[in-house]
Amino acid sequence: MNKCSVDISGMHCRSCEILIEDELKKIPGVNEAYVNHKNGTATIKFAGDLHETDVIRAVESAGYTYGRSDGKEKKLISFDARIYRELGIAGVVSLGLFLLAKQLGLFNLSAGVSGNYSSLPVVFLIGITAGVSTCMALVGGLVLGSSARFAKKHPEASGMGKFKPHLFFNLGRILSYFVLGGLIGFLGSVFQLSTSVLGIMTVGVGLVMLLLGTQLIDMFPILKSISFTIPKSVSRFFGIKNRADRDYTHKNSAVLGALTFFLPCGFTQAMQIYAMSTGSVVAGSLTMGVFALGTAPGLLGVGGLAAAIKGQASGIFFKTAGIVVIALSFFNITNGLNLLGVDVGSVTTKASPTAVVNKNVKIVDGVQEVRMRQVSSGYVPNSFTIRKDLPVRWIINSEDSNTCASSIVSQKLGVRQGLKRGENIIEFTPSEVGTIRFSCSMGMYTGSFTVVDDDSPGATLPVSNVVFAHNPFKVLFPASQIIVDNVFL
Repeated sequence: MNKCSVDISGMHCRSCEILIEDELKKIPGVNEAYVNHKNGTATIKFAGDLHETDVIRAVESAGYTYGRSDGKEKKLISFDARIYRELGIAGVVSLGLFLLAKQLGLFNLSAGVSGNYSSLPVVFLIGITAGVSTCMALVGGLVLGSSARFAKKHPEASGMGKFKPHLFFNLGRILSYFVLGGLIGFLGSVFQLSTSVLGIMTVGVGLVMLLLGTQLIDMFPILKSISFTIPKSVSRFFGIKNRADRDYTHKNSAVLGALTFFLPCGFTQAMQIYAMSTGSVVAGSLTMGVFALGTAPGLLGVGGLAAAIKGQASGIFFKTAGIVVIALSFFNITNGLNLLGVDVGSVTTKASPTAVVNKNVKIVDGVQEVRMRQVSSGYVPNSFTIRKDLPVRWIINSEDSNTCASSIVSQKLGVRQGLKRGENIIEFTPSEVGTIRFSCSMGMYTGSFTVVDDDSPGATLPVSNVVFAHNPFKVLFPASQIIVDNVFL
């Protein structure tokens, strides 16, 4: 048996490896093919002769380029002017999409979704992005293959009839994601993940998405050698490719779609981590199921999309997807830091001392009584100044118990509580000067206590403060901006 090694450019993950390996194995005489996206090579084992033109055709049919691009993959920053032209156009397109989504109120959808499920609109958006980028590249090949075998078996089928393989494939995919997502959520509940772990996992999801986004925009070629996905051997173990090569049946198409849960896709792995962090069977199931639903439009239209985004258009398309993913990654990182009690920035403006006094904090029988309202869009007020070593009775009036804000956590206080409609009381005694932060269970809506000594000006003088709780992504989620007045009596 003979062996040779060839260079391939344009790869960025294990999904790319699988796609190219499958195409190389179709060449007559090729027995084995091993592709490594990190060093941009493919090792081919074959019997007899192997023609270079066949290898080039196989690589290009998978959507990649034969040969090395002058070592550009190893550079830290690309200096290719074409990339920056495409990135500029992608930036304009992304801005247009953002303004359109804001006008339609899409960024406020989470305010009306309850508890652990408030992240589902964001998960759906991530699914849409994945469905027209990495998922389409990897899973789309399976869809088209299944559709082609159906067409060959039923040449008399109508246009709608030939669309059935797509429907069964996506149906199997969505159902399996719901079921297996529930299993992952159950595992999270068994381990009883702490607020710290949830915060770390949420930040981790954001970092994975940040990596995926930067890989899509092509500015940093060196990052293409990094991937955080399950080994491609896992997909081989489940026989995904073997099932894809079988004669077409609706059952085979549905099972093939279900098995894509185990393909090495970075977006899928990020959502699997997030599903586990929910610690809930239902929330984990909905997270993965909604993600699969989000990928469905791209996968259902995979043929038309694949034809539409070739050449220069593909560069602009994937860079636009990359910018969207990067924006979403920062949103997740910010939420994770909120869960960890890390200050992501605040802007405070002092108003006139003659401002109207309100009674958010007062001393009642030697206890600091703090009153706060929990509404669908967060906490009102959400910033308080309290005294050190004096007990606090935190009275939270929950006006809407069906939103994310109704689940409140505080890393420093050790609080993780679901708020029932009406008054909820949390008691604690601050033992040190500093800031005690709190947020919803997703880290989207935040607030804080500023703890001061008895002899601090803020502890003895009636001062009115207007505080804007700052969220770097308040443009995306403007509902998180709340104006507050706090006073000591």
